[in-house]
Amino acid sequence: MLWHDLLMASIQTLTDEERRVAARWATDCAERVLPLFQADAASEQVVKDALARTRAYSAGESTAAAEISRRLGAGRVAKAASTPAGAAAARAVGQASAVAHMAAHALGAAGYAVKAVSLAHPEEPDAVQDEIDWQLSRLTARERSVLRQLPPLGENSSGPLGPGLLSQGIVGATIRELQARMA
Repeated sequence: MLWHDLLMASIQTLTDEERRVAARWATDCAERVLPLFQADAASEQVVKDALARTRAYSAGESTAAAEISRRLGAGRVAKAASTPAGAAAARAVGQASAVAHMAAHALGAAGYAVKAVSLAHPEEPDAVQDEIDWQLSRLTARERSVLRQLPPLGENSSGPLGPGLLSQGIVGATIRELQARMA
């Protein structure tokens, strides 16, 4: 048995090919809110590098093993953000970079991107719905098919879609709406 066969212990993982497909969409979602992340130059570079690596992984230019070992960098620098919206944007990038580990993190990237938008535009009630609509409009048929394989949020505890942080607040509400509208 190879190491990548062991990754399939959770339905939230999916195959390497499917994770690459999901990573493309997750990267789009996170990249859209990247301008909200403002911090020191070193932290900004960590986030930009994580996004570039995730895009490379989605294009087949990197391996899951290489990305799994580096997936936590963007999330760690969230605390360096100058605003709460920026911290959420860094977490969106962190979730996108974790798709190489588990496809379910793609939905986390979208959820944190929406949170970033909500925090950046509290006076614009349509901003959240507009962001969700944009995210759904970016999905290809293949990406939608891959993401539909994931269990509904909160129903499977063997990954990020369990009853943890992704199931709470606006992030959880976003993921539930995305899953409902992808069905």
